[in-house]
Amino acid sequence: MAENCLFCRIVKGEIPCHKIYEDEEILAFLDIHPIRPGHALVIPKDHHVWFEEIPEPLGARVFAVSQAVGRSLKEITGVERVGMVFTGIHVPHAHAHLVPMLHQHDVSSEIYLREGPEAFHLPPQPPAEELAGIAEKLRAKLIG
Repeated sequence: MAENCLFCRIVKGEIPCHKIYEDEEILAFLDIHPIRPGHALVIPKDHHVWFEEIPEPLGARVFAVSQAVGRSLKEITGVERVGMVFTGIHVPHAHAHLVPMLHQHDVSSEIYLREGPEAFHLPPQPPAEELAGIAEKLRAKLIG
């Protein structure tokens, strides 16, 4: 784990999150600046800056958990599609974004594409109660 990494600190319990899944290798929690309600992050607990650095067996676990979370997101949000994007840009710890998609640009901002990176801004942070409610529904679906 990296000492100053936000996600490593979340894994260690130093920073709270709206956890939806956890095992020995993986942690999934809600994004606090969601593109859409239910926008979740799936991370390996081990610190890897880039997704291509994740060992293949661990990457397969991240993908399997992402599929399970994605299926649950579809059920609780009623969307037809959940987008998955791996990044490590804003937080230098590889992570998968799972976004319930209502619009084709939900994972690639039309504004960003048209106006460039200077136009980017974080989506608003919903109230903690809203995040907690979504996290509870996802945990219930994943535990089954």
